[in-house]
Amino acid sequence: LLKWRKPWKKTLEWKEPHAKWFVGGKLNVCENCVDRHLGTPRENKAALVFEGEPGDQKTLTYKQLHVEVCKLANVLEGLGLKQGDRVAIYMPMVCEAVVAMLASARIGAVHTVIFGGFSSESIKDRVNDCGAKLVITADGGWRRGSIIDLKKNVNAAVKGCPSVEHVLVVKRAGNRVSMTSGRDVWWHEAMKDASHKHEAKAFDSEAPLFVLYTSGSTGKPKGVLHTSAGYLLGTTITSKYVFDLKETDTYWCTADIGWITGHSYVTYGILSNGATNVIYEGAPNFPQVDRFW
Repeated sequence: LLKWRKPWKKTLEWKEPHAKWFVGGKLNVCENCVDRHLGTPRENKAALVFEGEPGDQKTLTYKQLHVEVCKLANVLEGLGLKQGDRVAIYMPMVCEAVVAMLASARIGAVHTVIFGGFSSESIKDRVNDCGAKLVITADGGWRRGSIIDLKKNVNAAVKGCPSVEHVLVVKRAGNRVSMTSGRDVWWHEAMKDASHKHEAKAFDSEAPLFVLYTSGSTGKPKGVLHTSAGYLLGTTITSKYVFDLKETDTYWCTADIGWITGHSYVTYGILSNGATNVIYEGAPNFPQVDRFW
């Protein structure tokens, strides 16, 4: 669903090390991953199949995923988010993490996903560097039979993050958390009355899609910016041809969305191809090493 009027030879701009794809074109990345499948047999097939470490399960069809993404897009706009604003996502591997990425892309907000195993100091560094206005997190997430207290880490981090206006919190693990009035919002309460209708707007092919930070193991984390059309093209093609992915396939990438592999092959590349995507929350060897199988 990319629209451009220029001849093909004028749509690629390559000035090393930077490449610009489909110059002058417009698209919405979320629309290509979700809306495009509506009105086809794909809309009633599973888009996301989730299993948590405790064994709980959840499935979202493409039609249901569209509803959740549209509702969250309306919530984000209600919190004052607009095109170009940054959203930090610090989440366990749950369906809501993918919904958060897609809803951000839908309204043109630039997401930065922070691995759920990182410390509060790591959150603070990344949030301050990109100037995020919103942090999306959960009360906690399960790993190796224990709850990782994600909200506690966010609370400690945002004390030193003047750009953060709101924290949106998914109730996942049920652990007790501290909520700051006027800043913190429960996901389920915000989503309860949100409209399931939201029109995706077309953004420039080179509009920023996300910033992903290097690990910081050898120095200060560096934010790597990915733009929209070229990135979506790359992940769609590699998913389809390198993985031989077919829309009848059920696919599982074991990477966390906190890494580029998770961005590409948990969210964007797989959903743009209309396949069924498996998401697993916990550790690969808990309670035993056969857990994946």
